[in-house]
Amino acid sequence: MTSLLTARGVCRSYGRHAALAPTDLEVRAGEIVALVGPNGAGKSTLVSILAGALAPDDGRVELGAGRPRVGWVPQQPAQYGRLTPRENLELFARLERVAEPEAAAERLLRLVDLPDDGRLGTQLSLGNQQRLNLAIALLADPDVLLLDEPTSSLDPRQRRRFWELGGEVRDRGGAVVFVTQNLEELERFASRVVVMLDGGVVFDGSIAEYERSPEADVFA
Repeated sequence: MTSLLTARGVCRSYGRHAALAPTDLEVRAGEIVALVGPNGAGKSTLVSILAGALAPDDGRVELGAGRPRVGWVPQQPAQYGRLTPRENLELFARLERVAEPEAAAERLLRLVDLPDDGRLGTQLSLGNQQRLNLAIALLADPDVLLLDEPTSSLDPRQRRRFWELGGEVRDRGGAVVFVTQNLEELERFASRVVVMLDGGVVFDGSIAEYERSPEADVFA
């Protein structure tokens, strides 16, 4: 399978605490990769480095041929609280140099079913803030979608729509990497599982291999 995004020896420390040991990870076209592990295992740090939002202390992240586009949905709202969803989308569309920012904002509002009633970002529910995060990530039609516990604040209907949109990225030859503590989502959507403990990868394999491995006890 085509390599879209590769981490080579990336690591990150905060003072004397090593949040992420030197780590390799290759993300390939057509995959949905689940990153699992206990709190503090290094999952969010790794995803932030893959997204380019956090610089590694060492190592590097490489884009595949054609420089695939990367979209990132962090755990916390990554938008301007004093702007409406439409204003946020238009602003980020301009920053991403998306053609026709107003039309792109309109399309994404409908795509993720966001209210367009003049409320500011800070006035949105957590679920709607997370849907706005997703809309921003989808603006540039990413080839790789990075999701950090993306559905924790969504209701069941919103969760289904979220995964439909993620599946569309995969189906057009892209890939999805998601951090999760949700066993149901892991079993339903992942084609590959990466288990992290104490800042390092301890398992990397298919969902079938994971279910037969001792590392499956991470959810026990």
